[in-house]
Amino acid sequence: MQELDGDTNGLKALQIKRLESTYRRKVKGDSLVTVPLARHLTEISHELGRQVGVLIDRSGHIQRVIIGGPSRLYLPDVGRARVGVGRLRGLRLIRTELRAQGLTNEDLADLSKLRLDAVASIQVDRYGTPKEVHWAHLHVLHEKGVHAKSQPRKTITPQDYVAKSLQDLPDDALQIIRESENEMSRVFGREAKKVNRDSAVLVGVHPHGRNAKVFAKESMAELRELAFTAGVEVLDEVIQIRRALDPKTVLGRGKIEEISLLALELGAEVLIFDRDLAPTQLRAITNTTSLKVLDRTQLILDIFAQRATSRDGKLQVELAQLKYTLPRLIDKSTAMSRLTGGIGGQGPGETKLEIHRRRARDRINRLEKQIKKLSVQRGVRRKQRKQAQVPLVSIVGYTNAGKSTLLNAVTNASVLAEDKLFATLDPTSRRVRFPDEHEIVLTDTVGFIRDLPKDLVNAFKATLEELEESDLILHVIDASDPLVDDKMKSVEKILEDLGVEDIARVLVINKSDQTPALMVSALKRATGGLPTSALHREGMEALMERIETTVFENRAQATTN
Repeated sequence: MQELDGDTNGLKALQIKRLESTYRRKVKGDSLVTVPLARHLTEISHELGRQVGVLIDRSGHIQRVIIGGPSRLYLPDVGRARVGVGRLRGLRLIRTELRAQGLTNEDLADLSKLRLDAVASIQVDRYGTPKEVHWAHLHVLHEKGVHAKSQPRKTITPQDYVAKSLQDLPDDALQIIRESENEMSRVFGREAKKVNRDSAVLVGVHPHGRNAKVFAKESMAELRELAFTAGVEVLDEVIQIRRALDPKTVLGRGKIEEISLLALELGAEVLIFDRDLAPTQLRAITNTTSLKVLDRTQLILDIFAQRATSRDGKLQVELAQLKYTLPRLIDKSTAMSRLTGGIGGQGPGETKLEIHRRRARDRINRLEKQIKKLSVQRGVRRKQRKQAQVPLVSIVGYTNAGKSTLLNAVTNASVLAEDKLFATLDPTSRRVRFPDEHEIVLTDTVGFIRDLPKDLVNAFKATLEELEESDLILHVIDASDPLVDDKMKSVEKILEDLGVEDIARVLVINKSDQTPALMVSALKRATGGLPTSALHREGMEALMERIETTVFENRAQATTN
């Protein structure tokens, strides 16, 4: 005899035996459910005071028997294998309903998400007999286009029915379902949607306010660039402007279910949020969807993990990842539990989770010790450089502003420079000699980004501490960026947090060749910066003169004082 799914605690041996006997029943023909099976389920449900459900395949055999609670049924894992957009799973859910609610949003979400043939809710009266039956299946909806000349929009959506009694159910329910499946196959194709583990749906949730739509659009553009840098294929984007963010799930459970369905239909494996998610929010969202969920910080950390090449950089990235993920370690149930997570969560699963957390904490302690040793070694090198009286000039700026390209232009180096965010991660230093025998060390640091994660800043302090020893900081901005002012402020805020705001600074207005002359002139007047094009090596002479003048005049003045 097959086992029961769900919560069997508190059930008597005879009740369990009656439930197990359900597996011996069979639905013949094209009926949705037979009268004897329906009465069997409603009688047991009435006796237990709980919902009872079965999953039936197309041959009429009962595959699973599920025991729920008074108002909810938790579905077992029916397999994560994807079916085609135009194909159904070949299973239908028949469950009892004790509170005369009919089909719920959870029923319809299960129908769409799991690609079930049908879902049916049988109302149980006070005598334990079946009454009304609410049932639904998926079908193709042809909607009119927004404009008269636009093509009709085709979507797959639930079609629901109500039968006053079991006798009113259609005898050819499975035939109706097969015809709808054939239509879906014709419209959307029979092949299974290919699942790309590097594909995602981007989700932007922003508070309502002035210029909220403009900010949301630009923020999502940056998230899209981050996804591209991480090697993720973006299949779709969803933006929601809310007056108040949902404290539990950020954008509301109904919207998450809608986005999850969209991702499943597109074949995406990941949802990436354009904001940082609190551990409780991540847990709530993860328990609502079978997809992998990442927030903005996790995406940035993934990029850093891909880009780090030096031992120092790899250790710092791993430390940042562990510190960020430690409070977010969760024991996600494998059950397809009505999009809300499974029952319980105690016992061996929790013990295993604690083991993971303890190992993560131990690893964090070891990494911190190793990074501290490397920091001491860098301190020795800085001391030697200081004794040699070689000035240090550091290049900072928003990611993808052209810092590495500038270093290559000034030093004829071959540092990796791509049109991607965080193209280079590990700091690179090169010596530069001036005609009058002056020398400086020019260092390209990691790119900054809006709301740079705190864990990332802390982990990279060992690297960014080079800035504290700088004689001059070159702040590179992208003149062609429409959000150049906001990004300048973001970098200035990070420099202030690092305590280096008092170090002499030169603003480099890069990519001036890609920007209208009037805008470049306005930036120059407002900031006193130097227009350059690092890619075409324009404005390099003026920049080098400004560096030499600023660094060595400041040194001479300091010596005099």
